[in-house]
Amino acid sequence: MSTATASTAVLGIETSCDETGVAVYDLASGLRSHALYSQIALHAEYGGVVPELASRDHVRKLLPLIRQTLAEAGLGVADLDGVAYTAGPGLVGALLVGAGVARALAWALDVPAIGVHHMEGHLLAPLMEDATLKPPFVALLVSGGHTQLIAVKAIGDYELLGETLDDAAGEAFDKTAKMMGLPYPGGPQLAKLAEQGRPGAYKFSRPMTDRPGLDFSFSGLKTQVLLAWQKSDKSDATRADIARGFEDAVVDTLAIKCERALEAAGCDTLIVAGGVGANVRLRAKLQAQAEKRGGRVCFPRPVFCTDNGAMIAYAGALRLAAGQRDDVKVDVRPRWDMATLPSLAKQKEHSA
Repeated sequence: MSTATASTAVLGIETSCDETGVAVYDLASGLRSHALYSQIALHAEYGGVVPELASRDHVRKLLPLIRQTLAEAGLGVADLDGVAYTAGPGLVGALLVGAGVARALAWALDVPAIGVHHMEGHLLAPLMEDATLKPPFVALLVSGGHTQLIAVKAIGDYELLGETLDDAAGEAFDKTAKMMGLPYPGGPQLAKLAEQGRPGAYKFSRPMTDRPGLDFSFSGLKTQVLLAWQKSDKSDATRADIARGFEDAVVDTLAIKCERALEAAGCDTLIVAGGVGANVRLRAKLQAQAEKRGGRVCFPRPVFCTDNGAMIAYAGALRLAAGQRDDVKVDVRPRWDMATLPSLAKQKEHSA
């Protein structure tokens, strides 16, 4: 078995919420294989994620997905040099499923294992496919659970510039969609509906952009949409117009704050990660801003915007190669501040 610092094949396991993701990342040749199972159908009848059902479904799906992913990579378990898993943040039961399987597999194979921060996985996803992308840069992490602006000085050296004070952007998408009677999961449904809406038919505020600062708030915007919907004729055309007005408000707000964050950090490179990063209008807006500024904006492929095993395998491979190790206990952190993560550079110095 090769040493961890020379490791190549790292298995990544993601079970933080309602998607079971598995991947193998090779530090020499890149992503070898990845597979993802979504629990959307399971939770649809409840209109949201049921934690106990999510945990049980991870138990059912994880081992078959590991076998599938290894087979597609042309590897056996004995070929693995390390195992990475999402240790948090997330649903505690779901996290424990992935952590338990990962720790047991690593122990049986006598290879190192590493618990990965879920949001660091998202943050590093754009780097996985673009070797030219290096810190420093600003990261917009925008998903159902998080909306944060991070100054990335180096991998593992993160400074929180701003975050949401209430609902995350993705959560606001989902709740707004539910208010207007769209099926679960609402966010993608609302974005699709917004394509049919007329720009400017409904004009909602751009929250917290009329004052300094980099924090976000979407609860008031959600209330504005609810009032507009209640007063409307409830027609399909009106629903589409309101969806477009809401999406434009969220996209503009994110774009304004990103511009401010780049100025505050003295940086011209922005990366966008997380499920809302797949939004077509957000991508177009930020791309146009980057071109006007003479800077750069980078996104992962849409398949790697949502939760996935590839980002966990990649982040884990980087940390294992830097010499970071976790002890053998199964330890998960449903809440976990990314600022507490060790810098890769300091980890390399320590391991040397």
